[in-house]
Amino acid sequence: MKVLAAMSGGVDSAVAAARAVAAGWDVTGVHLALSRQPATLRTGSRGCCSLEDSHDARRTADILGIPFYVWDFAERFQSDVIDNFVSEYEAGRTPNPCLRCNEQIKFSALLDRALALGFDAVATGHHARLTDGRLYRSVDAAKDQSYVLAVLTPEQLAHAVFPLGDSTKDQVRAEAAELGLAVASKPDSHDICFIADGDTQGFLARRLGERPGRIVDTDGAVLGEHAGTHHFTVGQRKGLNLTTPSATGQPRYVLSLQPKSNTVVVGSAADLEVSEVRCDRPVWIADPPVAPFDCQVQLRAHGMVSDARVHPSGGDLRAELRQSQRGVAAGQALVMYDGDRVLGSATIVSAGQPARPAVSTG
Repeated sequence: MKVLAAMSGGVDSAVAAARAVAAGWDVTGVHLALSRQPATLRTGSRGCCSLEDSHDARRTADILGIPFYVWDFAERFQSDVIDNFVSEYEAGRTPNPCLRCNEQIKFSALLDRALALGFDAVATGHHARLTDGRLYRSVDAAKDQSYVLAVLTPEQLAHAVFPLGDSTKDQVRAEAAELGLAVASKPDSHDICFIADGDTQGFLARRLGERPGRIVDTDGAVLGEHAGTHHFTVGQRKGLNLTTPSATGQPRYVLSLQPKSNTVVVGSAADLEVSEVRCDRPVWIADPPVAPFDCQVQLRAHGMVSDARVHPSGGDLRAELRQSQRGVAAGQALVMYDGDRVLGSATIVSAGQPARPAVSTG
């Protein structure tokens, strides 16, 4: 099998490539250049895609004895991931850029080019398992990345290889050390790769500017001012700068963002509880279901899992949660599981309780 190994310069992709070689496949390594200014995407262990990363990937390829190339995907990454991230926040949603990168870059742009060049599959260092075309959680629950891979179609999964799914991160690092790879002890990258300093609000402010508006409670009473709805996400508690304390003395949280009226709605922790989630753009790994079914759903990367009853309806679906959750934000993904097996995913449009009071912002 002819395999293209995506090599980020980290330990996971290095060991994934090594295992592809050990399997006897015809392996070529490729590093994706995602920024025209690579130095701006890393600060310490934050971020990725620096010149250091490309050099680390090349050194690994040399040790493994495989061909290695750098492909420039900076323009595609800018439009499909970074610009999408900004526009989603501008629209009052909370995107997951890692999920979008897997969907649009690694398993759309990269896989399409790989197949056009005659490769059979793309191998990555994701912690997830593939069995008979079905996607499963990794054996390492703390590192599981099936959530951000659940947007992949059956056709894309048919040309994907995840060699690390049956190993823990400690085992991966130990294997890298045994192979003499310099990246064995390299720290994992954190947070959003293209915001190297971790300051998401500052990043968005530089692109969207200030858009002053009101912060109100569920009755519409004005409690404070803000510099733009893009500075907030559902469930946020800190940084609200409210001028009026709550009657109970309890903290307030962001309940919803209304960019059309430029309003941030806040309320109590109890107001955050949701038991119904509505979604669109479902992606099914097996045949699309036509009748309601029971499963488990995860609403955030590394978030809790709830039992749910899912009601599919064409291009939409509704999930009734058996255990209510807090801080469910539009723009995130709802991923459906049957135990460890991924059934599919959809994009969250709204979440809440039918009884939640309507908010007047007029």
